[in-house]
Amino acid sequence: MKIAIYIPAYNAERFLPGVLHRIPEDFLARTAEIIVVDNASTDDTSGIARRTAQELGLDRRLTFTVIRNEQNMGYGGSQKIAYAHCLRQGHDIVVMLHADGQYAPELLDTIVEPLCSGAAADMSFGSRLAGDPLAGNMPMHRLLGNKFLTGLANLLLGWNLTEFHSGYRAYRCDALARLPLERNAGYYHFDVEILIQCRVFGLRVVEVPIPTHYGDEDNHLNIWRTGFSILGVLGEYALHRTGLQRCDKYLPVTQ
Repeated sequence: MKIAIYIPAYNAERFLPGVLHRIPEDFLARTAEIIVVDNASTDDTSGIARRTAQELGLDRRLTFTVIRNEQNMGYGGSQKIAYAHCLRQGHDIVVMLHADGQYAPELLDTIVEPLCSGAAADMSFGSRLAGDPLAGNMPMHRLLGNKFLTGLANLLLGWNLTEFHSGYRAYRCDALARLPLERNAGYYHFDVEILIQCRVFGLRVVEVPIPTHYGDEDNHLNIWRTGFSILGVLGEYALHRTGLQRCDKYLPVTQ
């Protein structure tokens, strides 16, 4: 199977080299391409990515691609760019690995495995709340907010997931092709919209427990703005489901 690693990066020159160094050798052997999407960083993220790839010999072992957005496209906008690229390149699986090291590269195989084992899933993601998030220094306000929003989403969608807001995710590309991703938001609540789409379009979702890590990485997330945005997404879908408001992102691509 052709596996791609997608790394969203914004002002990540301090952390990206460490993340690339930590990708396990056996997983690199299975990887066809690493795609770094530099979302209009003001530091040397793109240059550092290319130099680190040369130092590690990644550019000789696989396809190493750096895509630089000249203007900030948002977290969701960068995902749209990366996934469209993966579909054009004919990859089978794409896994998202954040550039700041919050999610352990050592667990790439764990995240991808459900997509490879007899196609048991179309999407898999690592759940920090399946374990002990406080042990990994997750701030209490983030934990409580995560649990609250996850509970609302489960109630609305009829699921029983432990977390909706992890950024450690992998997708089968043939499943992504079924989703109207271009209709989704460009910002952080893209991740919630795509989970709702997975539910609406009948994709199989699996979560795997992962440890929580909050260290000295940069965090560009405004949690209040993001939280209210997620509430808006859930409300929008509730209105769509009851027929009170049409929402194209939850309609088939042909509509």
